[in-house]
Amino acid sequence: MSNSIYNKLIAKEAKLAVIGLGYVGLPIALEFAKKIKVVGFDINQARVDLMRNKKDPSNELDATAFENCDIHFTADLEDLKDVQFFIVAVPTPIDDANLPDLKPLLGASRSVAQALKKGDYVVFESTVYPGCTEEDCIPVLEELSGLTFMEDFKVGYSPERINPGDKEHTLQNVVKVVSGCGAESLEEIAKTYELVVDAGVHRAASIKVAEAAKIIENTQRDVNIALINELSIIFNRLGINTYDVLEAAGTKWNFLRFSPGLVGGHCIGVDPYYLTHKAQQAGYHAKIINSGRYVNDSMGFYIGKQTTKKIIAQGKHIQDAKVLVMGATFKEDVSDIRNSKVIDVVNELKSFQVKVDLVDPHASSEEMEHEYGVSLVEIGKDYDAIIVAVNHRDYKNLDETYFKSLMKDGQGVFVDIKGIYKGKINDLEYWSL
Repeated sequence: MSNSIYNKLIAKEAKLAVIGLGYVGLPIALEFAKKIKVVGFDINQARVDLMRNKKDPSNELDATAFENCDIHFTADLEDLKDVQFFIVAVPTPIDDANLPDLKPLLGASRSVAQALKKGDYVVFESTVYPGCTEEDCIPVLEELSGLTFMEDFKVGYSPERINPGDKEHTLQNVVKVVSGCGAESLEEIAKTYELVVDAGVHRAASIKVAEAAKIIENTQRDVNIALINELSIIFNRLGINTYDVLEAAGTKWNFLRFSPGLVGGHCIGVDPYYLTHKAQQAGYHAKIINSGRYVNDSMGFYIGKQTTKKIIAQGKHIQDAKVLVMGATFKEDVSDIRNSKVIDVVNELKSFQVKVDLVDPHASSEEMEHEYGVSLVEIGKDYDAIIVAVNHRDYKNLDETYFKSLMKDGQGVFVDIKGIYKGKINDLEYWSL
């Protein structure tokens, strides 16, 4: 096996390229670059320029992560011509109709195809439905390269498990699922990933199994959160605090701990739609998964409506009301605003003519403006309601005195979506999911 791709990589006779340097691709590229020769490719030249200056455009990694790395950042396809092992880590979003949008993935496949040579390996990391790698990506690789799959080049699939904002579960210490198109390719791909994943790799039975494993991880989480969100709506009608109920139920050894909340981002709020789409093609209409998606996708509007009702109940004219929404990103302590459900809360409030101020210490106002047509502002005063929508670390130590100082006459509605101030708010009208 001396001429194996793995041996060539560790001898630095072959290069590995990562296509797509977002919050998934960049950490992988940098880890590999500590051991072997790497080309980091992204179509966005501005992002490439940042990374050349040791800056992570996703604000997840600091400059030290770029040290002692044998990596060349580029937006030039020519730089992929002498690469023999390709890892594709581009986003797989959904479109406005909640259908899979494979444009970035197929675009990346076309880029790789233009550099593909005999003996090369291509591994996909983007989350897709079972069958996508073989049915959608490989034909693009074959057609544009003029090469034959299996005979000329090998393909694998290894789903990413990067969790934005999580410094504990990193690439190195989370088991990595890998798959290949045969026994030999599986071994080569597994050994290559073992270079950077200390926790080890799990060799999946096939590419389809690895694709399915990834998509059900997030679908399971989505459905579980949807159940808790639905219970939260029921408990609200019964006048019970959901967090009190969860605390009590959580004393049983096998109770699964999930919390209610807004489910956004580009994993849990997206991946189930890839599975339901594929199920539909296979002639099955997924009921539980679709119901879960419906519940989670409507939570933003529910929170907006509940806040509005509470403002009216205080005898105020809703058209004159002013609400502060704290937090705009899709989860705590990250700067990523893609598919953030906070915007649903904002839009619901605005549909009642409420004036909304949106603030966030991590998000970019420019990106919010571009993505949602809403700018971030400075915190003002005289609010009728405050909604803490994202439990950023920056907000955790704020107290009731602070919130009262922002309210009109020190009175108003306080909405604590994630229940982080439970038991700490006494004078304001308190509500949480």
